[in-house]
Amino acid sequence: MGQRPLKIYSSLGKAKQKRCPVGKLSEKGEYVIKPMNNITDRLTALDYFIVLAYLIILAVIGYKASVPKKGQPDETLFLANKSLGWASIGFNMWGTNVGPSMLLAFASIGYSTGIVAINFDWYAFVFLFLLAIVFAPKYLAANVTTMPEFMGQRYGESTQTILAWYALIKILISWLSLGLFAGGFLVRQILGIPMWQSVTVLVLFAGLFAYTGGLKAIARVNVFQMILLIGVSLTLTILGINKVGGLEAVFQKAPIGYWSLIHPASDTKYPWPAILLGYPVAAVAFFCTDQSMVQSVLGAKNLEQGQLGVNFIGWLKILSLPLFILPGILCFILFPNLKDPAEAYMTMVTNLFPPGMNGLVIVVLIAVLVGTIGSSLNSLSTVFTMDVYARKINPNASNAQLIKVGRMTVIVGCLFAVGMALAIDSIKGLNLFDVFQSVLGFIAPPLSVVFLLTVFWKRTTRKAVNTVLSIGSAFSLGVGIVYLWVLPPDKYSFWPHYLLLSFAIFAILLITAILISLLDKNPAIYTPVTLRSDAIKPTRRVWIAWISLIITMVGLYLVFD
Repeated sequence: MGQRPLKIYSSLGKAKQKRCPVGKLSEKGEYVIKPMNNITDRLTALDYFIVLAYLIILAVIGYKASVPKKGQPDETLFLANKSLGWASIGFNMWGTNVGPSMLLAFASIGYSTGIVAINFDWYAFVFLFLLAIVFAPKYLAANVTTMPEFMGQRYGESTQTILAWYALIKILISWLSLGLFAGGFLVRQILGIPMWQSVTVLVLFAGLFAYTGGLKAIARVNVFQMILLIGVSLTLTILGINKVGGLEAVFQKAPIGYWSLIHPASDTKYPWPAILLGYPVAAVAFFCTDQSMVQSVLGAKNLEQGQLGVNFIGWLKILSLPLFILPGILCFILFPNLKDPAEAYMTMVTNLFPPGMNGLVIVVLIAVLVGTIGSSLNSLSTVFTMDVYARKINPNASNAQLIKVGRMTVIVGCLFAVGMALAIDSIKGLNLFDVFQSVLGFIAPPLSVVFLLTVFWKRTTRKAVNTVLSIGSAFSLGVGIVYLWVLPPDKYSFWPHYLLLSFAIFAILLITAILISLLDKNPAIYTPVTLRSDAIKPTRRVWIAWISLIITMVGLYLVFD
């Protein structure tokens, strides 16, 4: 087990401790552990300068990306005029994925159970490969702006409308609300202000880029921000390792079970059957069908750049271990008696970063929030504007009108996200990481079913797809509401693991869709778009990149098994 101090000396008491891994040495030769308090009390002039300089740089990057070049047609807010290369795609997808929830949740789960949560990032390479090789060629060949539009080309207007509204609900809840909640949670930890004030200030700042510059501005900003995130988080990890006494000391002082990726089926928190069966349900919906993630690929210059960009995020996800999980494990070794594991990340920051570096921490918090919330707001405005407004309300809308509606949607999305973030804050009985995964687990099953069947089974009918997206979605979300709010698992022990529950819902909906398709007497079956062989065949560069990633990921699983 980690090295545990017998007693902690603080300003609230004068008990002596025999040993303490980190802290400030008092005049009496005793260590004083600094509590996880208001970081603003420790800010120096250099910190304020760093934050101001960052905001200026961010504004300049966003402004340059927002202003159209002379001689070019007006740009839209939505797909960056098909101008994104592989690096921008990878960083933007990673920036969308790595929100405040990643900093909080991964450090929290690292503190309490070790590296098992890394499965939610490393296991993703399977589904990223599926996106790059199977889904992306179909999306780009169809020349669509949104996922509902893609399904609408195959099954008609009714399917597109149903999926558009479901996609809007998914973006509002799983992206905007959860991301904003995590950001507000961090700000509440740092500043000590109420949640409603935290989320209000954060959403106003994050919404600025989606309102003014759309996907192109967000993608440009995310490249800069993710490089910054890597630098700051890696610095925190290195400082923690040095305090513990080196990597060898880290491995020795953490419980042996903390270094295992695969936990036994009897494990109550993360049994391997739950991850093996339940995670793919969410992963297919998240990586292969989610507008917020796929939109970067839709904005690619060409298919190869899109496939390489998806491969790039697979490599970036390897960094989740040293950047997000390991700080939690280090915190367990250094501060094993935290009341709330969700405080692990900020506890490390307030105790390890010297004065002058705290400004960088605030900068990173802003960066991850802008990346997630900005991308989510852009996806929300894209789906509503293109799939609802342009089709149902004003089919003859000009580009200027579409941009105006897209910006109004951003404002409405900000207001809704604030309300949902406050509701999520009331959920009890789950740790922070499980809140994110369980919410996604109840939203994902209908999407995973309809997209997988559409791509892999040509016999799938419109009636089956529409039934799953409407009645099936109501069923899945209804179970989720009961699980999270009505009969929470901390009070009612009859529930299975939330990942297994998600898989059960997926299986029910999948069987239902297959039966409806087979029994449909007048099936409406889509005709796939005919693709040129050079449009769907991965290039040599793409295969090299993906084979290299697959070999690396298999090797990592063998090392940490």
